[in-house]
Amino acid sequence: MRVRALLCLLSVSVIGVPAAAAAADCPGHPDALGTSRVLVVDPAEHALIGTMQYRETLPLADHEVVLTFDDGPLPPYTNRVLETLASQCVKATYFLIGRMSRAYPEMVREIHAAGHTVGTHTQNHPYTFNRMAPAKAQQEIDDAIAAASDALGDPAQVAPFFRIPGLIRADVVEKYVASRAIMTWSADFPADDWRHLSAAEVMHRALTRLEAHGRGVLLLHDIQPATVMMLPALLRELKHRGYRIVHVVPATASLPKTATTPDQWLMGDTAVAAVSPRHLKPGQIPLPPIPPRPRTSAPIASAIDVVPPVASPILPDGPITQPAAAPSLPATPAAKAFSGPRADITGSIKADARPLTNANLPKSGIP
Repeated sequence: MRVRALLCLLSVSVIGVPAAAAAADCPGHPDALGTSRVLVVDPAEHALIGTMQYRETLPLADHEVVLTFDDGPLPPYTNRVLETLASQCVKATYFLIGRMSRAYPEMVREIHAAGHTVGTHTQNHPYTFNRMAPAKAQQEIDDAIAAASDALGDPAQVAPFFRIPGLIRADVVEKYVASRAIMTWSADFPADDWRHLSAAEVMHRALTRLEAHGRGVLLLHDIQPATVMMLPALLRELKHRGYRIVHVVPATASLPKTATTPDQWLMGDTAVAAVSPRHLKPGQIPLPPIPPRPRTSAPIASAIDVVPPVASPILPDGPITQPAAAPSLPATPAAKAFSGPRADITGSIKADARPLTNANLPKSGIP
């Protein structure tokens, strides 16, 4: 045991990546979900991932899941999410907004210190990347990276992982990100937690879509009350259903990429070995490219998905009681599930606002 513990400590201090924490290695939580393995990827080789928009996704085995959280950090929600993940020894990937990193740099450091991967999500979370001037888009990307770097005190601690706000993609943005050897993440399925949904419904959608895919990248938001409320139950249910958590980190000079084959980066029963014909088996044909997500034009009032307000949240102390039955839901969301610009949650954060903490968080139920 002492040798094993020493090796785990060395893996953190030498390569800067925590070893995967299995349930048996989660102190005080023998029934924890844990983190089954660490997947090391090279963004220069795979610039675009997530089948909601792109051909490739992460090379996961059946019943493997990558958890991602967007739009933070924001106390007290991010605190609660971190506590829940720690209780299950689960590692995730965060995509932080630059303004939030500037407002709450201590939370950025807490996310990193807990062993999670820190990626970025633009400076101000604009929903106009599809029509934004290239110089302005580049500034949005660069400023967010700088904000996270300043919070951590070392640019090398910010992963070269990026997610476009609202998944409203644009070629010029993806090309610029790729030119910086940064991987653009979409997702394989969302839980729709930015909508006006109950915690039970958010969990239902996450599980329904995961079951339909069998594996993949789940898109969540650590600033949403419903996500905070349902996350403990979701992790328990993932454990019950035999799912395993994978922690994704970037390759470095001292940390080589995980060995994979081209077919592992494709999703679906009909996936072929690779785009290039030389990787195909006899009788196989290449899959057609996944169509890009439609670019939105000017906002249409009826198409705007308004993010629920986050002021003065109230969360329960005890476990969440889920309804016996949840509403039915289509198994797999189409890319048009994100149907246009949404309100920018960061606009409600004042520079001089006093952050909420777990100590001063109200204790009664939330609607």
